[in-house]
Amino acid sequence: MNIQVRKATREDVSHILGLIVELAVFEKEPDAVKISEKDLEDAGFGENPMYTCFVAEDESGIVGMALIYFRFSTWVGKTVHLEDLVVKEKMRGKGVGNLLYKEVMKYALTEGVKRVNWVVLGWNKGAIKFYERTGATVMDEWWQVEMDEEGIRNFVNENQ
Repeated sequence: MNIQVRKATREDVSHILGLIVELAVFEKEPDAVKISEKDLEDAGFGENPMYTCFVAEDESGIVGMALIYFRFSTWVGKTVHLEDLVVKEKMRGKGVGNLLYKEVMKYALTEGVKRVNWVVLGWNKGAIKFYERTGATVMDEWWQVEMDEEGIRNFVNENQ
């Protein structure tokens, strides 16, 4: 099996969206994906790209991807956020995720970032063990907080 990892192109957007949907299903949120191919294309391949994506492919096509973007930490400065790392179900356990993960870390190093961060679900024990084996710290005392579009709207309207 010959897996190649490369930077995604505009032509890969439909495959990227397919992998995002597959990840949502895996994470038990099958209806959570609202983004379209056009949204992904505009955000990632327009004049000011908001993200970078790496894809892994074999002779059958794209089998995984890692989507990242830059953030700024007031503690350490420039960081990379790994939004999604997903491998097609039939290819899991074959080293594809490791290849994508290595590509993200190499990219972060060449970009001079001080930290790479991401979120992992507490029940995803396989991913947690993998990350810990690579030297990453799983921070169980830090909680992810988010507000959806409706929550944002309600908050702003109630606090004017």
